[in-house]
Formats: sequence, C-alpha cells, structure tokens
Amino acid sequence: MKRFSLFPLRAIPLNLLYVLVFLLIPLTTQAQSPIWPDSIPWWKANNLRVIQTNLPAYEAETLEVDSLIADLKSLSANTLIINAGGIMAFYPTRLEYQYTNPYMKDDMLGDVISRCHENGIRVIVRFDFSRAHKSIFDKQPDWFYLSPEGKRIVNDDMYVISINAPYEQEQLFNIVEEVIDRYPIDGIFINMPGYATKNAYTGEYHGIDQNPYDAKRFADYSDGMKLPLTEDYGDPVFTKYQEFKQYTSDDLIRRVHELVKSKNAQIAICTYSEKFVDIIRHESQTNSLPYWPYNASDNVNNTIHSYPDHIVSNASIQQISFQSRYNAVEPEEVAIRLYENIANGSGLDMSIMGDFREYEDERNFDTYREIYALHKKYEPYFGNYTSPAKVAVIAPGSWPSGDAAQEYRGVQLMLKESHIQFDIVEKSQIAHLEDQLKAYKLLILPEITNLDGESLDALGRINKSGTNLIATNRSLSAHPEVLESLFGAKIKQLDHEGSGFYLNPADKKLFSRFGQQQLLFWKFNLGLYDFTAADEVKLAIYTPGRPGPPEKIGGHEPSGHYAVGIKKHAKSSAILLPINLGKLYYLHGYEQHKNILLDLIEYSYPEVNDLIVTDAHPRVEAILQEYALNTPENYGTESREGMLLHLVNLTGFSGNTYFSPLPVYQTKFRIRTDFRPSKIWSMIDGEEIAFSYEEGHTSFEVSKLIDYEGIVLER
Repeated sequence: MKRFSLFPLRAIPLNLLYVLVFLLIPLTTQAQSPIWPDSIPWWKANNLRVIQTNLPAYEAETLEVDSLIADLKSLSANTLIINAGGIMAFYPTRLEYQYTNPYMKDDMLGDVISRCHENGIRVIVRFDFSRAHKSIFDKQPDWFYLSPEGKRIVNDDMYVISINAPYEQEQLFNIVEEVIDRYPIDGIFINMPGYATKNAYTGEYHGIDQNPYDAKRFADYSDGMKLPLTEDYGDPVFTKYQEFKQYTSDDLIRRVHELVKSKNAQIAICTYSEKFVDIIRHESQTNSLPYWPYNASDNVNNTIHSYPDHIVSNASIQQISFQSRYNAVEPEEVAIRLYENIANGSGLDMSIMGDFREYEDERNFDTYREIYALHKKYEPYFGNYTSPAKVAVIAPGSWPSGDAAQEYRGVQLMLKESHIQFDIVEKSQIAHLEDQLKAYKLLILPEITNLDGESLDALGRINKSGTNLIATNRSLSAHPEVLESLFGAKIKQLDHEGSGFYLNPADKKLFSRFGQQQLLFWKFNLGLYDFTAADEVKLAIYTPGRPGPPEKIGGHEPSGHYAVGIKKHAKSSAILLPINLGKLYYLHGYEQHKNILLDLIEYSYPEVNDLIVTDAHPRVEAILQEYALNTPENYGTESREGMLLHLVNLTGFSGNTYFSPLPVYQTKFRIRTDFRPSKIWSMIDGEEIAFSYEEGHTSFEVSKLIDYEGIVLER
C-alpha cells in the first residue's frame, strides 16, 4: 500500500502556505519551550499537545512507526495516546485473560514507545476494560453484564463486563502491571470506566446490571438490599445503588492509583473522573442537537475551576458519531474547540481513528497543524492562568443532559454573547471551594434543583458574606426551607406550562432594555411561587389570551404571580426566577429573554461590565486571563506578568453548520487592569498594538480578527 507525506506540498492551499511560512519566521515575541526538571511531575507543566490514535485491530499490522513519528512531529505533538490493552493486547502478552490482537506483528507498542521517546514525545497507553473477547466470556460468563431479562451487551465478539466481577477487580490490575513492567510508559488512560446500562455504540438500553458479583457486593454494601431493576429516582433502593456505584467506581480507580504509583510516581493517570487521577480527560463531540459551539470552553472552564489541583485535557473528537467514525466534523468546528481549549487553560488534544496514513477524511489535518504549531510557538504564554472573573455559574455536573443542560447552556450563551467573564464550578464542589466562591460578586444557579447539606450550608455562608445569587427555574426546589430563607419564596406550583403567558417588564428603571416593550411571550416552564417573604417582586405574569382569529384575541390579565422575586440580605441580594429562562434562550434565541438576565445581573452587580467594555460582535468569544509565563521558575508561585485576551471568532457558526468565520475589523476594547502595560502585542502577526491607559483601564483596538487572536498585555 502506498505511503505518502501527511501534508504533501502540492496539496497545501496557497493561503495556508503563507501561514506556514509565517510560523517559521523567528519573531522577537516568539517564546522558547522551557525545559522542566524531573522534580516536577511532567504533566504539571500543563503544556500538552496530545494526539490520540484509536487503532482498529488491523492497523497493528500495517502501522509504520517511522511515518507515525514523522506525522506527530509535523503536527507539533508532544504526547501520544495509543492502544495497549484491555479489549485486546497490542503487545505480546503472557496473561491468560488478556486477549491478543490477532493482527499484531512483533512488538509494535514497544517500537512506538521507543521511537517516541527518542524524539521527545511522551506516550500515554490506552486501556479499555469495558469489554472482553468472547473467548474469555466462554471461560467465565459470570464476569459479564447481565440484563434484568438475562441478556448480554455484545459488540460483534466483544462482551460488556461487570465492574465488580473478577475481570475488573483482578485481571485489570494484572494487565496494567504487565504493561508497566514491560514498557517505560509516561501515563495510562482508562477509557469508558464504570457501569453500563446500554450499548454505548448503538444506543440500545438494556437496564441495570444484574451480575451476581454486583448483587453480592451491593447486598454487602447496603445491609442486604437487592439490586434495583429500574432507574427510579424516587426509590430509596435506587438512591442507595447510585451511592454504591460511586463508591465502587472510586474504589477501583483508587486501587489503580496505588498500583501505578507504587511502580513509578512519574506515570500519569488519566481518565474522565477526578478522584485519584492526574489528568482529567474530557471530550468535545458533536452527537446531539442543537449544536453547542462553546463546548470546549464549557468543559475546560468547568473542570479547571471545579478541580483546580488537576490538569484537564479536553479532546476534540474527530468523528461525527460512533456509527460514522471515518467522517470528521467540520474544520471550523475543530478550530473553535482547540482555540477554546488553550484560551481556558487546557493544552491541545485530538482523537482520531487509526493512523494518519491514507486517512478517509483529512480535512482537519491542516487545522490541527496550524493550531498545534501556534501553541508550540507561544507555549510559555499558555496554561498558567488566573481568571479575573467575578461571576461564577454553578454547573449541574461534568456531563449535563436534559432540561438542566439546556438551562445551564442558555445562561452561558447569554453571558458569552455579552462578553461577561465568568468561571464555572460544579455543584458538587460548592462546599469544597467555599472560600474561592466567596471571592465572586455573583453566583448564578441555572436549574440546580438539589444540593447536599454541606453545599447548602456553604451557599448560605457565601451569600451572607456578600456574594449575590441569581437562581433560575427549579433551582433548590428540593429544599423548600432554603428557598424561603435565601429567596423569600414558597412553591405553589413547581411545574406549570407557560405557553401563551406573558411577562410584563413594568419597572423600566430595573429593566432598562425594555423601553419599547410591555409584554414578553413565554414558553416552557413558568413556575408559580409565593413571594410574600421577598422584598421585591418583578415581571408580573399575565394570563394567556383567548385563542382564535385576530378579531377575538386579547384578554391578557395579571395573574397575581410574578416571575422574579428579590430578597435583600445585609450584604447581598438573592434573586429567584422560577422560569425556564436559559432553556428558552438556548432553543429559541430571542434577545428579550437574554435581556431579562442581563438587567438583573446589572441590578445585583452594577460593576459587572467594568472588566471588559467592547463593541465586539456577540459571536466573538472573549476570554480574559491573568497570566504568568508557564515556566519551572513560576511553578507553584502566584506571580503575574500581565493579561492575555483570547478572541475566538464564531461568526461562521449558523446554528446547524460551521462556515469559515467572517473577518472582524477595528474592534475596540477597554480592559480593567491594575497596571499600566509596558507593551501590548498580537500573537498572530507579532506586531505591537498602540494603547492608552487611564484610571486603571487600558484601551486598544484589534485591527483584524480572522479565526483567533491572542492579545498579550505585558506588565
């Protein structure tokens, strides 16, 4: 089979050639990649440029190590993730219960690791213990998933295992230990850990695992309970089972951590959870509608601020879906993901199926090469950030879905389009990060329905210390006493269909954006609450009118309920909107609904717009960071050497298609800085930018934005 260069010269468009030539020209502002000492764990440098090659079995026979190395170097990669074991061994295993890839030749994995290390590329080996081969199933059927109907989850000849059976509780450790003892690896990545209820690759739901090992361990954990048969969140047995799943998942990764670190403390552990790992992996992928163009910002911002002691690596998944692995998402979408990664403090990470040779869809390769080269060129300016934001959004989790995800994303969308800087913190971390959260002027809780007792207590103290609260829809509905004490609210009807109702922004002083409107249409949930104990009520709810022809409409009357309640505390305010405000904007995008939130933010935190004032297009994502050069000398210090304004151009996103972004010209910025910059310059053209400084604010203009710009404000 013919092999060829990843980027043959004749295939590169002329405009890209100009970009590549520019990237090779030394600039006075070009940074040199620092050399990190062995005394600092290598991943703590937070300078990852990861390429993951998910090899199909047959590519173990055809993979050419030298061409792989050439491609990785061409892409400026410094870390490779590659298959090792679990589903099948990509190395010559000696273990009875590790199925060997039938296509494997010689010691492919050993050759890859050796050649990568010779070229300064670290290797994280990939394990997937979610499935095992039929030959193992035939020997030990009790190790595998069993549905309530007695069925298995099978993909071809691979069977889904049970987490509490001996395959994961014993053989997993034998496999990991064998690879560590055999190869000088830099890290391990565990894919798809945890419990299965459906076939992840087809979407077919099978139910809660009834494996006998699961049944016994759950009975021991719960003092005799039987495994639940259905996912009923009102069932105390299922609630206990959820707790059991978390405990057993944490226990497994804890034991993996003990094994790996006993072998070599410099081996990084990477997976999707946060406990007992060094690198939290996340994924940006396109598998549901509507598309979420801020997915990478969401993932990285959330993880970095929820788990500040960890490194996050957010992978751009090349494939469109599990059923369409060899068709890539659009290059413009990939560019947005990668730029958002570095803007929010992650390195770069991308995942493709197989090797790069004669790939079925190469459209993204030039994008990878360009952005990875930019990161390498300015590596010390990335990855050592402190956010200046004074607004935080509380996230419903790491992988939100359903109504909660739509409400959460809608609120983010409102803030992003308004260029309001904000950090994201998961709801589970409120109590752990109480002191950090007290530093914010405003917390926004979108559809955060319930919190544990420690988090509720911490939220009360945070509010009492002077941090304002804005909560939407069913937030804290599981805690009526907290709703009343914080917001002065009592639930009369939690779920109430709002279609046809109107809201009246009568207070034009507060709702300053509604000078020409008296009624705002509504859809989705419109909770009916008693705000008697609140200090103020706003947005009177008007009843639906008579449906029919124009001659018969009308009849909208005050219902006696309000969509906003405001409770004033000694040092702060707490505002509740028991309405699906975020979801409505996320799905329909009427700016009037965004303006409700913006007016209330300015009411509770009048200085919110002082950090950044700009005339930038709403689809220009602006992410402002305080930075220190990411060098060993600055590791663990609180030094700050300036600010870095990242601009990501999303004007090409149409809602369901990613086009090339429109160039944006002469964009003005006024940034609040506590220093007069010594110099401001552009990462894209290397040129200095003229600026003025007055009373703690720096003003400048960005002459042209194509897809990305990094504006460095040096102290």
